[in-house]
Amino acid sequence: MSDESSPLIVSREGGIVRLRFNRPQVLNALDRATARAFLDICRTLAADRSARVLVLSGEGRAFMAGGDLAELRADPLGAAEALIGPMHEALPLLASMRAPVVASLHGAVAGAGLSLALACDFALAAEGTKFTLAYVNIGASCDVSASWSLPRLAGLRKAIEIALLGDVFDAAEAQRLGLVNRVVPAAELEAQTLALARRLAEGPAESIAQMKRLMRTSLERDLRGQLDAERAAFLACAATADFAEGVDAFIAKRRPRFGKE
Repeated sequence: MSDESSPLIVSREGGIVRLRFNRPQVLNALDRATARAFLDICRTLAADRSARVLVLSGEGRAFMAGGDLAELRADPLGAAEALIGPMHEALPLLASMRAPVVASLHGAVAGAGLSLALACDFALAAEGTKFTLAYVNIGASCDVSASWSLPRLAGLRKAIEIALLGDVFDAAEAQRLGLVNRVVPAAELEAQTLALARRLAEGPAESIAQMKRLMRTSLERDLRGQLDAERAAFLACAATADFAEGVDAFIAKRRPRFGKE
């Protein structure tokens, strides 16, 4: 879907869309071109019901080592707006799209890279991955939704510690804090990421989309509002062929074959 010289390489395997940050010479630091390309693909995927899973990864030695400091040094305010604007338009699209988003993390996951990883629905990390929010180390405040995601995942007190101290922590600590789902051997990261993506892609699309939406919007409602949202979501699922297949398979004690929508 895109050539190997692009800052963002997009490829597809059936319903699995793979998006790879491709500036390995600078550890995939986020620049203007990458931010714009990321927004463009998020807009496309948000409207694409055939996309079942989105996988984010990084080329070379890192997932993403934050924003491009060369651009920010040359034009602090202009570059900051050019980076933040597209990314902040893209993040709500990631959150609301039907497809679950999987982050495949290795090397450095810093600054905007960590912010983006926190915004994904799943995160797998290779052993040896290093994490840091890092903004405080350059005298900046966080962006790309870190201040929304981090307190929800790690709790307020730990989120403040991570943000204000800017320390580096490892993959085991990231898993302990609930920032990643799994830590895997580095040699197995791609295979295990794809195995998870395929499992999600083969699942019941409406069920997955509805539960992603319910979980992500639950803190916006009181209990009664959430119960009403659950009722509506279940009824939407009950009208699908996947629901009929799932019930039939359960009764027949066989594995369901989803994807008949």
